[in-house]
Amino acid sequence: MFNQSTPELTPVEFEVLTLLPTGEVGDRRMGRAKLWKESLAAGVALEMVILPGGPFTMGAPREEEGWHPSQGPQRSVTLRPFSLSKYPVTQAQWRAVAALPVVGRSLDPDPAHFKGDHHPVEQVSWLEAVEFCDRLTAHTGRPYRLPSEAEWEYACRGGTETPFHVGETLTTDLANYSGVDWEYQGRLCNRGSYGRGPQGEDRRETVPVGYFAHANAFGLCDLHGNVREWCQDTWHDTYADAPTDGTAWETGGDPKRRILRGGSWNVGPRSCRSAFRSRAEGDCGLYDIGFRVACGWDGFA
Repeated sequence: MFNQSTPELTPVEFEVLTLLPTGEVGDRRMGRAKLWKESLAAGVALEMVILPGGPFTMGAPREEEGWHPSQGPQRSVTLRPFSLSKYPVTQAQWRAVAALPVVGRSLDPDPAHFKGDHHPVEQVSWLEAVEFCDRLTAHTGRPYRLPSEAEWEYACRGGTETPFHVGETLTTDLANYSGVDWEYQGRLCNRGSYGRGPQGEDRRETVPVGYFAHANAFGLCDLHGNVREWCQDTWHDTYADAPTDGTAWETGGDPKRRILRGGSWNVGPRSCRSAFRSRAEGDCGLYDIGFRVACGWDGFA
């Protein structure tokens, strides 16, 4: 039986930025949200932000730079309220949960390639991310899980319909991705700029969560770049016949491959868009793959 008590909520304020198409900051405003903190160990807590329910348009329009058929057809999805971790799971949070009793499989307490308590954990498979959620659920009595793909995109967009929640372009002053062009055998493999925006840095590693000190309108951080993030859904080539209620799509498709969202330090801005999606086998763990956790909210209201 899940713990249905309402956790203590904390109101928070944060800066929300919007970029001009050329990459300069065009608008700054203060946003507000509510979150709760789930204690995992001494000095280690998970911040969970409450997101309102409602409709949004999922997917990318054909005219969006970087569009691919897998990002359509666009459709309206209506979600119930839920909560999502403010940041990707950190290495300190991972170690705390890895020390809890096993539910289904063992967890390496220190799998990450780029070390740091406040850096996102990476080299974590989908199966291991699910085990993390299962242990967290058993420990707290709250129904933690991976977000559905629809929940992830809704959360990332924060009410926007532009390629990024900051607008029509992205800069490496606001996100950790590869901001340079790569060529291989005379072919451009990575474009470091997006739209009319500038090129930028190529850090070649993760940065601590919250490094860029801004959030989207929901109060969530690090949604573009740093690490790709696992979602619950199995891979489908398009959204044809996908659920429209925000639930994970786990029937049909390719059951061996799971959804990844958000881009990473290792890709260009096209692959960091709100609508961009990729996939990997469920037992795969790479040094640009992490995750964040979701939890239902209706049950606590």
